[in-house]
Amino acid sequence: MKKSEKLKGKEKVAAHKRQYKLVGVVAVVIIIAICAVVYVTVFNPFVVAEVGDTVNVTYTGMFENKTVFDTNVNKSPLTFTIGSGKLIPGFDAAVRGMKKNEEKTVTIPYDQAYGAYNPALVQIIPQSKFPANQTIVPGEKFYFQSSVDGSVTQVTVVNVTSLGVTVDANSPLAGQNLTFDIKIDSIQKGSSGSTATGTS
Repeated sequence: MKKSEKLKGKEKVAAHKRQYKLVGVVAVVIIIAICAVVYVTVFNPFVVAEVGDTVNVTYTGMFENKTVFDTNVNKSPLTFTIGSGKLIPGFDAAVRGMKKNEEKTVTIPYDQAYGAYNPALVQIIPQSKFPANQTIVPGEKFYFQSSVDGSVTQVTVVNVTSLGVTVDANSPLAGQNLTFDIKIDSIQKGSSGSTATGTS
């Protein structure tokens, strides 16, 4: 009789151990599932940037010799909608297919950046077209608005002579192959997609 009670006691202990193990396994599975949900929610590893998405981007732009000409690191991110035509074609294309927090370096040829340098955009403008009583010096920048379509063009003063002011309407980056370090900080999907927001 006592032996039977001892056996039953051992069976109870064994049953309790099995229950504790089962509870432990279930707890581990739940923790893993929660971690997976949090990871997907925060990092969205499956969401990629596509046409129509609005993205926040941190970038550093460099010439071929690695000299930095522009960066927004430690500043506000660059926000734009992919495919909107607001940025140079090569940069717009470079962010397509990237995921949130992904980083990459891309070299953009000049024809996908600011185009070839166009000598025809260097012109002589009469000084009367410039603000009166202002000393005009080479390197200075001015903005002219078209009387045809209202578009605004930035020009850089090249030289000042008795004939007038020689200006260059080419972008300072025209004819340059450019390298960009790019990081996607967030992706806001178009109206039909999901969202991967927040910065890191």
